[in-house]
Amino acid sequence: MSSDFEGYEQDFAVLTAEITSKIARVPRLPPDEKKQMVANVEKQLEEAKELLEQMDLEVREIPPQSRGMYSNRMRSYKQEMGKLEKDFKRSRIAYSDEVRNELLGDDGNSSENQVEC
Repeated sequence: MSSDFEGYEQDFAVLTAEITSKIARVPRLPPDEKKQMVANVEKQLEEAKELLEQMDLEVREIPPQSRGMYSNRMRSYKQEMGKLEKDFKRSRIAYSDEVRNELLGDDGNSSENQVEC
């Protein structure tokens, strides 16, 4: 049983490292690549959630006397997942602001930002 859990842990670690790397790159990509990267990260976040669900099921199968250590690890992984989702949301907001500015031709000098004398 624990070998399945450890396999899921390894997969989760690799996946979250990839997601973290991609999230960091999103703001610096050209618009067409950003859209593709955002879709890719969304897919990987779903995969990571599914891995967490599998890990959670594995933990439930562990005898109660051994479950504590695995439960703590699961809590940590869920916190990491929450942080990734928050970072991705921030990255997407920055990305969507850029797209909005490009579409509207807003270079930061719009009439809303100018003070009239």
